Amino acid sequence: LETPTDKRIFVLAAALKAGYTIDRLYELTKIDRWFLHKMKNIIDHVATLETYREDGTKMPSEVLLKAKQLGFSDKQIAQAVQSTELAVRKLRQDWKILPVVKQIDTVAAEWPAQTNYLFLTYNGMEHDLDFREPHVMVIGSGVYRIGSSVEFDWCAVGCIQELCKMGFKTIMVNYNPETVSTDYDMCDRLYFDEISFEVVMDIYELENPEGLILSMGGQL
Repeated sequence: LETPTDKRIFVLAAALKAGYTIDRLYELTKIDRWFLHKMKNIIDHVATLETYREDGTKMPSEVLLKAKQLGFSDKQIAQAVQSTELAVRKLRQDWKILPVVKQIDTVAAEWPAQTNYLFLTYNGMEHDLDFREPHVMVIGSGVYRIGSSVEFDWCAVGCIQELCKMGFKTIMVNYNPETVSTDYDMCDRLYFDEISFEVVMDIYELENPEGLILSMGGQL
């Protein structure tokens, strides 16, 4: 705990689960207490979820909602209650615990943002946009890695450019940070979110696109 490494956050989680106090962890790590309290909220909720291991269907809807608001994926919830990702997804949908689409505010709230940067959240009441027009959805190449690129996702961008030439409106789903700095104006809607089964399916079900293209070809 005293030595910063890329594994320390996992040791910190184990220490919180073992009952270390915030003050003791602050003494050991010098991590601001604000962050330690936020981490403790997550660990405490894991413990709450684990009390429903015998039957995840007995979990109250407010417990599941809080887990989603804290950032738990369906897969993480399933691991905590010893269920499956699909079972948690079905339970969540039955209870109408669904994400809303929000625009990323790029103008510091000085006036309404008009950007096409979008993300999913469970900490909202309504969507920032509607889903009336048909689009084609393109799945990007994901995060860039050492040896691949620090520039833009050429595979996804090339695909979107061709779709635009054919007259289609486009959606890109990508969590490469360079997507936002270099590819932001390439598509009509850019979901800056993780590429996982849960997130892609949530976006797919909201947007109901007329086509879906996997463009995991890599970057330039």
